Amino acid sequence: MSPRSRSSSSVMDDELRLPRVPGVIRRFWARHPLLADILVALICLALNVVPAATFRLPTEAGRGPSPAALVLVPLTVCACVMLLRRRQWPTVVFIGAIVLDVAFLLAGTGTGTMLGLVTSYSLAVYRSTRAAWMGFGIGVGALGVVAFWLGFAGVIAPSDAANSVIGTGAMLLIGTLIGVNVGNRKRYVEAIIARSRQLLVERDQQAQLAASAERSRIAREMHDIVSHSLTVIVALSEGATATRDQDRARAATAQVADTARAALLEMRAMLGVLRDDSASAPLTPVGEDAVSTVVDSARAAGYPVVFRQESTAGTIADLPRSLRLAVARIVQEGVTNAMRHAPAARRIDVLLQIGARDVVVEVRNDGVVGVPSTGGFGLRGLRERVDHVGGELDVGPLAPESWRIRARLPVEGDRVRPETTDPMSPEERT
Repeated sequence: MSPRSRSSSSVMDDELRLPRVPGVIRRFWARHPLLADILVALICLALNVVPAATFRLPTEAGRGPSPAALVLVPLTVCACVMLLRRRQWPTVVFIGAIVLDVAFLLAGTGTGTMLGLVTSYSLAVYRSTRAAWMGFGIGVGALGVVAFWLGFAGVIAPSDAANSVIGTGAMLLIGTLIGVNVGNRKRYVEAIIARSRQLLVERDQQAQLAASAERSRIAREMHDIVSHSLTVIVALSEGATATRDQDRARAATAQVADTARAALLEMRAMLGVLRDDSASAPLTPVGEDAVSTVVDSARAAGYPVVFRQESTAGTIADLPRSLRLAVARIVQEGVTNAMRHAPAARRIDVLLQIGARDVVVEVRNDGVVGVPSTGGFGLRGLRERVDHVGGELDVGPLAPESWRIRARLPVEGDRVRPETTDPMSPEERT
């Protein structure tokens, strides 16, 4: 694990604020799992190695070690040593405990070992509940088969065989029941922690998406305010510089001041909304005559703008606020593009059709010079705005020297969708 991932994981755990393990003793064993496993292994070894070392068949005599003990002692030691890996290999350790119990049974003793209790518990906690019950059934079944065969063959007394199966089965059952309870709680807590971490990640992702959408929204409004106003100011300034008529120059200069003042008011309004946490979209106010204002400012700059409005269902003032803003910005962007990219345009047509179910906005112009640019943000912002109200946008050339922006916007309010960002098509321009 890299230092960066460890750092992010620790920060996430701090945000989760997980409670401490209750009790001093439980916290100690939680911090030292290997020491706990060593202690468990030593206890099991002390309880089982002495019976294995002193075991002697009734037919054996003498003081030397019993052949059965020579086999049982190494098996017991190996099974106890394997307990050190009971967290990592619970199935293998459980199988080792069952093999040791079978070995004790084959040796003719009627006693089992304590390892079944520990290993069945470990199987339930560190593997699964299903694996624990399967292990319990297989272990008891294997011991039962061996005990029945030894009792039937007369190797051991039937009572010893039954005691061995019952004793070992009881150990396995107790360990399984305790392990299932502890294991289910452990897995439940782990699932809660994992879900909490996932929620933290999703929260951060949602915050990033919201910040990105808000940046795009602010950039779109800034572009719409600054681009159109500066385009009009540049056109008026060039006209005032080129003319020798002082009255016309004075009128153009006054129009420049009015346009700059209006842009400044819009900018202040937008900044005021940004500072107000309770404010919602749109960022800038839009009046009933926003479209007419755009057309009038372009006409004042000397551009031949023709505005036509057709309505079968009220006026633009009857539209929802988000739709009125979208209509105004579409007209503004279309006229601004014509002023910038078609300075010799003979006609700029603005058509607004208001219907009962949708609104159609179309801006056409001729006099396009050169290849339209594809590196701007104006039409990208239009696509985002049209997509936000659930509409359709069509942008492209109609002829070698003409250009059209056409948008169809539904009037239904339930079509409004969250802010999204779409990449620009190759035909887009600013």
